[in-house]
Amino acid sequence: MNLAANLRVIWALGVRSVKQTLRRPQLLAPIILIPSVLLAIQTAGAGRAVDLPGFPQVNGFLDFMLAGAMIQSTLLAGNSGGIALAVDIEMGFTDRLLAAPIARFSIVLGRLAGTAALGALSAVWFITVGLIFGAQIEEGLGGAVLMVLFVTLSAVAFGGLGAAIALRTGRASVVQGLFPLVFVILFLSSAFFPDDLMLEPAATVARYNPLSFIVAGIRDPVISSLSARNLLEALASIAAIGAFSIWLSAIALRRRLRLGG
Repeated sequence: MNLAANLRVIWALGVRSVKQTLRRPQLLAPIILIPSVLLAIQTAGAGRAVDLPGFPQVNGFLDFMLAGAMIQSTLLAGNSGGIALAVDIEMGFTDRLLAAPIARFSIVLGRLAGTAALGALSAVWFITVGLIFGAQIEEGLGGAVLMVLFVTLSAVAFGGLGAAIALRTGRASVVQGLFPLVFVILFLSSAFFPDDLMLEPAATVARYNPLSFIVAGIRDPVISSLSARNLLEALASIAAIGAFSIWLSAIALRRRLRLGG
């Protein structure tokens, strides 16, 4: 197939992926509802944290928390995408796609395109909610666009991990079992609290957690002027996770083809 035909396949599968998520509350709730509820609870319950010595200068705790909520949403979007792909495998839909005259990896790219769209949707959602409840984006519209871009790219990177596990195991229950692990990795980062104010060993783990670099890049336009270092570290972390996840997906897909599903 030529490039145009492959792009049409990816587009069709991406649209199907988005519709599949929007039609299933169990897939959509982790992306929007759970991060929104946690954002409300954490902002209301720990808002005085901004008064701690050493806490970054922010207009309010909500400003600091927005980036963490967005990354939480993208992690869960990747997990939900993996669950949906595993359900397709269990139902035999993926086998029918593998038998069709299409590029095999377009199946994964279609799923990632849908996850990217959901990531962009979640970014717009949290920016809107934040602005409604008093958050301020220091870099204005340009900063908001940059946040949406970073969240979208992060969704693709995390979605690749979910797709790899789904292709490797072919079981939705296994992918769903990663849900608690997502929270462990997230809370061992600076998504919800500055690493300088954490106790050891959590502070050291958070300082070198790739999610901390990504969160810092998304948070930067909200609480301060843009920092080239933060942006480059965020992009490098997203690229590293994305490359690793797509590599894992390619290996898992080849294995599934070799074993015949």
